[in-house]
Amino acid sequence: MGRMAAGLKPRAFKWVIADRLAVSDRVGGSGFQHRKVRREEEITWLVEEAGINTIVSMLPANQNLAAYRQAGIATYSCPVSSPVEPADVMRFVNTLSQAMSRSHGRVLVHRESIDDTVGGLLGSYLVTSGLVENPILALAVIQQILGRALGPEGRSLIPASSAS
Repeated sequence: MGRMAAGLKPRAFKWVIADRLAVSDRVGGSGFQHRKVRREEEITWLVEEAGINTIVSMLPANQNLAAYRQAGIATYSCPVSSPVEPADVMRFVNTLSQAMSRSHGRVLVHRESIDDTVGGLLGSYLVTSGLVENPILALAVIQQILGRALGPEGRSLIPASSAS
């Protein structure tokens, strides 16, 4: 008999880069559905099942950061405004690069929900970091991972070429 899975998988959890970079909706649910018990269950799953040890939060203020730190997770706060400004894109890419450069880092990126902004910013990271040179391929990869097309707002965040 196998062991019981620990905790609760966060909504919309997906690996962007296998065992290195993941994305999900806000841990604990969003808005009125956010519950402390659910957040604790999801943090347990992130640590014990997915091995997440770093979180980049795009939520405003410092929502959930204390709970992550208490669980031993390194945190990076990178609030992103709507509409997204070019400075937000660079700040996100730099923050995610810093998080990904941690030794044995397994990073979760989240916002209230996985929207076009999150998809576009992840695509921007893939191109800017040189992981995917072709921006059209980066868009296709992100759309495949998220299971849906990105609209014009999300597409506009992916640079036309890598900065190499």
